[in-house]
Amino acid sequence: MQLEKFNSSVRCNILKMIHAARSGHPGGSLSCVEILSVLYNKIMFVPKEWKNSPEFEKRDRFILSKGHASAALYAVLAQKGFFPVDELLSFRKLGSRLQGHPSTRSALEGIEVSTGSLGQGLSIAVGVALALKLNNSNSKVYALLGDGEMQEGSVWEALMSASHKKLNNLIIVIDKNKLQIDGNTDDVKSLEPLDKKLEAFGWDVVEVDGHNENELENAFIEAKKSTKPFAVIANTIKGKGVSFMENNAGWHGKAPNDDELKLALEELNA
Repeated sequence: MQLEKFNSSVRCNILKMIHAARSGHPGGSLSCVEILSVLYNKIMFVPKEWKNSPEFEKRDRFILSKGHASAALYAVLAQKGFFPVDELLSFRKLGSRLQGHPSTRSALEGIEVSTGSLGQGLSIAVGVALALKLNNSNSKVYALLGDGEMQEGSVWEALMSASHKKLNNLIIVIDKNKLQIDGNTDDVKSLEPLDKKLEAFGWDVVEVDGHNENELENAFIEAKKSTKPFAVIANTIKGKGVSFMENNAGWHGKAPNDDELKLALEELNA
């Protein structure tokens, strides 16, 4: 129940942020809430004091490769105390630390790297994981990718590199909501069989319900024991939690108006 309240609050804040900004990506932000919630509440070690923490170097690294879902990451970080919740309403505004895509230039606690150009986050994660290996660090690297992003060739180069370098400290989650800006991923460029392709590239793979916290937690626990880089395919619903946004590609990058926000918040609070 505690995580349910956390997730509901995160979803409400995502919609309030995007509404206030009059722009953003609600669909893919709402689909990855449980993934981020489990990572930040149950799996990763990330000190909220950030660089002022004496254990900063021991932290796990999180990279939001699908950077357009920044509203979800910001809402989770604020809920976890990395910065004030009130700051969320500055999202996408001039001079705000909460830019449309995560940026290290904003000096925002909890942001490892600047992301948003799809297909590049995993390559960064591979580099970070390799550096940690060379430094004999026990820290893990987690990267969240979109399923539409998996159509990028650079992603598959990074997958090969991770396997070749035996980066068992690298764990990726694919937010498989089956929709992208142009429609259904199967219509744009089919990924299937995604699990078999990942296995053929030398990865351990598990497929879960991306809105089931227990399945997600168990997958991440399994990932920590793997001798290979590990991929979690999380089957999700784009726009999860808001009936008129669910499974609707039209809400990929569209802000709710006043009436839509009111209706969405009523559903979430119910």
